[in-house]
Amino acid sequence: MKESIQKAKILVEAFPYIKQWSGRTVVVKYGGSTRSGDAALRSTLNDIVLMKFVGMKPVVVHGGGKDISRAVEKLGLQPRFVDGLRITDLPTMKVVEKVLAGTINKELVRLIHDLGGRAIGLSGKDAGMLQAKRMKSKSGKDIGFVGKVSKVNTAVLESLDRNKFIPVIAPLGLGEEGKSYNVNADEAAGAIAAAMKAEKLIFLTDVPGICMKKDDPKTLISTIKAAQISRLVKRGVISGGMIPKIEACLQAVKSGVHKTHIIDGTLPHALLLEIFTPQGVGTEIIP
Repeated sequence: MKESIQKAKILVEAFPYIKQWSGRTVVVKYGGSTRSGDAALRSTLNDIVLMKFVGMKPVVVHGGGKDISRAVEKLGLQPRFVDGLRITDLPTMKVVEKVLAGTINKELVRLIHDLGGRAIGLSGKDAGMLQAKRMKSKSGKDIGFVGKVSKVNTAVLESLDRNKFIPVIAPLGLGEEGKSYNVNADEAAGAIAAAMKAEKLIFLTDVPGICMKKDDPKTLISTIKAAQISRLVKRGVISGGMIPKIEACLQAVKSGVHKTHIIDGTLPHALLLEIFTPQGVGTEIIP
């Protein structure tokens, strides 16, 4: 009986948040680095299905860098990077499309259905959702078919939401003359969240959030204002793979997204803990 009462109390405590976020769009960027095991993956997707059932509008954007590198190596090719960006020649681009829009996307859709949700897999190319332009690295080097989002067409996403589907999006862009582009998943998630005026943009990573001291969860910054971010970048507190996520967060906040979050996706039910509890579990970035 005590256990049942405790469960009831948890539901009562979550109710104000469920009421507050019902009907709101939440974009969740699910990274390859958080796919540490079937249990963690199913926990995250279960949270997303629950969000849909309580009236929220989750949109999932996924990456897959490690899977792409493994697939490239199997073909006897060597993954190459410049300034943190994958050099994407034509053979590599074919692998990128196959892995992102095929293997990973279909796996996530299947698991969501197994958990009782309804999902539909999309790539950014579908209905011209993510329009992209070819870009170069920060050092000016040609990196092939790597694109930067120039425009987001949200019509297909709005249609899917009316039909109660959870969109699962592979970060591929459509360029001029129908060319395909490899788009950074963090950037894609940020651009989609901004275009949809989402309530929240949540990045699932393999770290607790932004910590003042690297690898020390005790120094986690629970809430930070966007204006304070540049100082942490200069001090090196924010570096490496966290920078694209932070840039996407800042752009989203500037474009009208109310809050952005960086949380540890390997933590069981991290999404629910971040959204439906007052203390959360990661770092939230506010205007």
